[in-house]
Parts: sequence; structure tokens; C-alpha cells
Amino acid sequence: MEIKEEQNRFVLLNDDNQEIGEMTWSNAGDKMMIIDHTFVDPTYRGQKLAEKLVFNGVEKARREGKKIIPLCPFAKKEFDTKPEYSDVLRT
Repeated sequence: MEIKEEQNRFVLLNDDNQEIGEMTWSNAGDKMMIIDHTFVDPTYRGQKLAEKLVFNGVEKARREGKKIIPLCPFAKKEFDTKPEYSDVLRT
């Protein structure tokens, strides 16, 4: 499994280099990311891959000094259950 960053999205690739998931965001100004979509192919669910996609978004926000608005229901659940993400959550 590999996660690559593209324009406003992280792409999850399987070992055959096929896209099996993504997390997308839009930028709201220079200091804000809005996570609007997280998806993992049903065949690959249950492996914490969506969690890894959101984690990549959190790490990107930390590197770039941004805050995140988790509009996507999955990302919102991640932020609600992981207090360690509070440093990048826009309150």
C-alpha cells in the first residue's frame, strides 16, 4: 500500500498501483483545509486505511501550519475520537 499526494487529495494505491481510496480537501485561504471526502474501496475496508488517509491530512496541516475543518463524516469522527488531532482542528 502506498499513499501519494496529488492536487488537493491523497490517493491510496494497492500493491498493483491501482487506486483503492482517496481523501480530498479544499483550501480555504492560506491557513485552512476543509476535508470534504474520504473513501476506501469496500474490498479494502477494515484495515484502517481511511484512518491513514486522514492522518496524512493531519500531518500535512501540521507541516504547513494549517487548521482543518472536517466536513466529511468519517474525518469528523476521527477528530471526535482522537484528541491528539486537536492541535489542527479549527474550533
